[in-house]
Amino acid sequence: MNERLKKEGLLQADEQEELEASQPTTEGVMVTGATTPVGCQLVHRLLGDPSIKRVLAIGLEPHAATFLPPHPKLTYMNVDLTRTRGIRSLLFGPARDLGVETIIHTAQHRKATDRGRKVRLLNVESSRALLELSEEHPTIKRFVLRSYIDVYKIDLHLPTMIEENHPLNISRGLSQWVRDRVEADLTVCSRMGLSPLHITVLRFAECLGENIGSQLYDYLCSRVCFRPLGFDPMINVITIRDMVEAFTLSLRSTGQGVYNIPGKDTLPLSEIIKNAGRLSVPVPGTMLSTLYQARRVTRGTDFRYSLNNRRFHLNSILDGSRAARELDYRPMFGVDWEGLEFEKT
Repeated sequence: MNERLKKEGLLQADEQEELEASQPTTEGVMVTGATTPVGCQLVHRLLGDPSIKRVLAIGLEPHAATFLPPHPKLTYMNVDLTRTRGIRSLLFGPARDLGVETIIHTAQHRKATDRGRKVRLLNVESSRALLELSEEHPTIKRFVLRSYIDVYKIDLHLPTMIEENHPLNISRGLSQWVRDRVEADLTVCSRMGLSPLHITVLRFAECLGENIGSQLYDYLCSRVCFRPLGFDPMINVITIRDMVEAFTLSLRSTGQGVYNIPGKDTLPLSEIIKNAGRLSVPVPGTMLSTLYQARRVTRGTDFRYSLNNRRFHLNSILDGSRAARELDYRPMFGVDWEGLEFEKT
């Protein structure tokens, strides 16, 4: 709670100094996917945290100067996380030397059209390798995984408010996009209670923004947005600022396990379309898959209606009660609809 008060400017300067002095010091934090929009803002937040001594940022780009400006606490490394040997060299080399105690794993393929063995190596096997090697590591004590609302099953007979014990989507015939996310989540969850590590899985609502891997963002890039006739489901969206806040709070918490991380804005699909300045056109649901398949083929876009069919018909909202209770997380930042820039397709 004090952290919240400090953030909102409700603590006096001397109280802030006393609060910072009382915070436990973390030797080092490693962030994967550090050159993505989420990773960049997370790294910046960690660099500004006086309780964190070092930040090891991992990305695919050879140089990160355009993403992450030089900072005395920052070390950036270009590492291919699809190679187990590279992960081992990273953890038992620079990560050990820098005294990394926490890994925040956010790296994942962002395009739904990406598929194949190489994609799975990053989406799933990198989580497995990082976790297993961290369990043997002399300094690493905590592992935090970025997961997604996509791992949950959405069905007419299931609750629309999704708690952490809600069934996961393990249906047959899943696309690799969903299957990889579910498998990575389950891979990490299966080690809870067995691993010497403090393990946290944060299942986030969808974040709107460019280059984030948001299906909803790509959907809104069209001037005309087709939606199912007779349906207007409620959808919850989160901002990067709240995602970063959740990651930061998880580092301070003694709790571990799975936490749903909702956003502040929950609104009907039609309202989302309107706020984005797009035209909403209801059409029979049977036509939507064909319409968006044609759009993807002709325009090279990433949105796939087959991945969004259920949530474009049924409400699906993350219940953030546990995160509020154990992490002190409550969404604070609504989507800046006017500030969102959409590609014109």
